[in-house]
Amino acid sequence: MGAMRTYIEQFWIHLEKVVRFPLIQTGEQSLTVGHVLFLILLILLVFAAEVLLRRQLIRRILSRTHLSQSLQYAVARFTGYGIVALGLDISLKMVGIDLSSLALVAGAVSVGIGFGLQKIIHNFVSGLIILAERPIFIGDRVEVEGVAGRVSEINLRSTTVVTNVNISIIVPNSAFISGKVINWSHGDPKVRIRIPVGVAYGSDPDHVRRVLLRVAAGHPAVLRDPAPQVFFDSFGDSALNFELAVWTAEMVTAPRRFRSDLNFALARALREEGIEIPFPQRDFHLRSGSLTLSGPGGSTQLRIGPVTDPETTGSAPGRATA
Repeated sequence: MGAMRTYIEQFWIHLEKVVRFPLIQTGEQSLTVGHVLFLILLILLVFAAEVLLRRQLIRRILSRTHLSQSLQYAVARFTGYGIVALGLDISLKMVGIDLSSLALVAGAVSVGIGFGLQKIIHNFVSGLIILAERPIFIGDRVEVEGVAGRVSEINLRSTTVVTNVNISIIVPNSAFISGKVINWSHGDPKVRIRIPVGVAYGSDPDHVRRVLLRVAAGHPAVLRDPAPQVFFDSFGDSALNFELAVWTAEMVTAPRRFRSDLNFALARALREEGIEIPFPQRDFHLRSGSLTLSGPGGSTQLRIGPVTDPETTGSAPGRATA
């Protein structure tokens, strides 16, 4: 029993030596291992307190206001960042670290690493601009740098966009500030969709117009105001080109499904009305040469070229002789 007590006492003596081991000398004080461990514990407590207070702020205070969801999120974020900054300052002072004595060192280090952190700083500043100007909101449907989806989270460095196949894509905030962004939900969610339709020559344009308008009127996602319109676009090489223009709010939730459903309905209605959707047609002209036809009875060679009529001075192109 006495030997065990001796081992425990020696363990605590060695542990105390490790905890009091100096790492950095700052003026008259030294930063020991114990200070570092205590600082890590304080930082963890600060971040845990920030998450808890931010959630309570949204749930107890901001949710009872008339602010939009995205503005509530921005206010909570700014408050959380303030709590973290204040908590880190208090934590450093509690372990005896004076920030004023480290100002010169911090300035030199910031110059050295500033060049390597340009993109991060750019995204950080862009995040502040997004939270301040609010060009996008949580829940908006956006298209940026080839990524299309719903905004689910806005942070200071990046924004999370969830696609229609439930894939989360992290987009840097600088892309929303310096790049081209399409926000289908910004302002009025109603957008105008144009569906091109080609029909065969010989079709009655007025009949085609009535069929297209009937299909648009029967789709539940097509808005009645503004009313759908049909435009006779052009006389194409193989078809009469029409364009159905409709207004909808489905581009925010299911854009591809809306187009697909409308195309299915148009194809079905045109087929029922006997209106043909043509395929490209080309005329093939043979000037001269020979063509060999092979079959069970052997092969026959056809010569294609101008054949002179003895009764006239002209010739008839395209005649074939075996």
